[in-house]
Amino acid sequence: MKILLTGANGYIGRRLLPALLEAGHEVTCLVRDRRRFLDAGTPSSTEGDIPRERVHVIEGDLLDSSSLATIPDDLDAAYYLVHSMGSSSQAFPELERRSAANFAAAMKQRDCRRIIYLSGISNADNLSTHLASRHEVESILASESRVPVTVLRAAIIIGSGSASFEIIRDLVEKLPVMIAPKWLRTRCQPIAIRNVIDYLVGVLGNNQTIGRSFDIGGPDILTYQQMLLGYAAERGLKRSIIPVPFLTPRLSSYWLYFVTSTSFPLARSLVDSMKNEVICAETTIRDLIPLELIPYRAAVARAFGKIEQGLIPSSWTDALSSGSMESRFLDHIRVPGHGVLTDRREVEFERDPDEVRRNLWKIGGDNGWYAMDWAWRLRGAIDKVFGGTGLRRGRRHPTELRTGDALDFWRVLVADAKSGRLVLFAEMKLPGEAWLEWQILADPERPAGHLLRQTATFRPSGLAGRLYWYSISPLHTLVFEGMARAIVERRIGEQVDQSGEVS
Repeated sequence: MKILLTGANGYIGRRLLPALLEAGHEVTCLVRDRRRFLDAGTPSSTEGDIPRERVHVIEGDLLDSSSLATIPDDLDAAYYLVHSMGSSSQAFPELERRSAANFAAAMKQRDCRRIIYLSGISNADNLSTHLASRHEVESILASESRVPVTVLRAAIIIGSGSASFEIIRDLVEKLPVMIAPKWLRTRCQPIAIRNVIDYLVGVLGNNQTIGRSFDIGGPDILTYQQMLLGYAAERGLKRSIIPVPFLTPRLSSYWLYFVTSTSFPLARSLVDSMKNEVICAETTIRDLIPLELIPYRAAVARAFGKIEQGLIPSSWTDALSSGSMESRFLDHIRVPGHGVLTDRREVEFERDPDEVRRNLWKIGGDNGWYAMDWAWRLRGAIDKVFGGTGLRRGRRHPTELRTGDALDFWRVLVADAKSGRLVLFAEMKLPGEAWLEWQILADPERPAGHLLRQTATFRPSGLAGRLYWYSISPLHTLVFEGMARAIVERRIGEQVDQSGEVS
């Protein structure tokens, strides 16, 4: 079949694409920036071999209807896997409406047999803003596209890298005793990411699913408290939860934001949704597409199996809304050279350049920043207080980096292992813009033969930006000099934390 996949760079899209290709389909991926697409550079080892002849990449922004002209005219199916819930904008329902309307208008002009949309279970009367928006998107796609729509409505998705799983993980791993709001008693029906992908692929080959909506969930119906304690039991941790009635939705949002790796807009949307029970009202899909549904604790165990093996193909932080950057963030790749303040460090070395490159590629997350980690943690805490991302996003994989990855409060712009070049762009709260760049260079004229060049670049915004830079300049000698030397000198295996887990 000829398939259009929107959201190909997202959490679900990155996992669905290999499954569609394995099933023999030809896939056109609609992305906002082709440079960020997983096939645009060197594939991660977690992605396997991509059959390039069956993957086509087109650029388009669903908020800009004129950019969708390149969508193919002849399609067997189109997956709609985009949403704006994590956006920093308070008007994400309007963004959802615009995106859905533009997509529906584009599909109306094309020969497409069906649209497949992954939505949220919305069986309650008083829906949260998030679930109401998802339900409205279903209506827009069905009424304005004139294409039959298959809707799969899921509750919490459990899998390595999913926002829900990472929030549960943060809460249980970090808090032996949790003072938690009353919404922990709300029931839901979590589903394993493996089953979600199976359903998304399965409906393609079943004509009885065309034009219909289905609730999809796992075999367990649990409260959020039971999910937290079930995670703790699976991990062999003793945890206590004390529900309290006085945490308002806003206070609950701040609680999630400061304790976990989530952004505040996402925390606010999730807390708002937790007032609604998300349980399958009907299970017809189980008869049409029989699957072995994975229980909650088994899904947690599978997720950690992936984490421990370093096989995490996607994370919720892949979405740019997990930070503060605009969609075409790769336009920042060319680090500016004028109107900026810089700190450059160069360290000569004789050892194998690939060893230095491996040290560099491990930077951040649980591996730390090689020098004065307490200062980086303090900067992350300050960033959280001022509404930034903080350090808790960690990294997707303990040793691999790819373009678009979130890396603590940075975003990876360039991760060229072959040339030994790594460029990060700051997503922390700053009075300006900041880049960190490393280059591993061969230099026969130097006695050591090789050189690590580390450059911190800051483009200040007005006087406040300059005052910020000069006020922290005394720390640069300690932090940046120590970091560059440690990257060069540290021997493989000397890192304090070699667990391989991703925070």
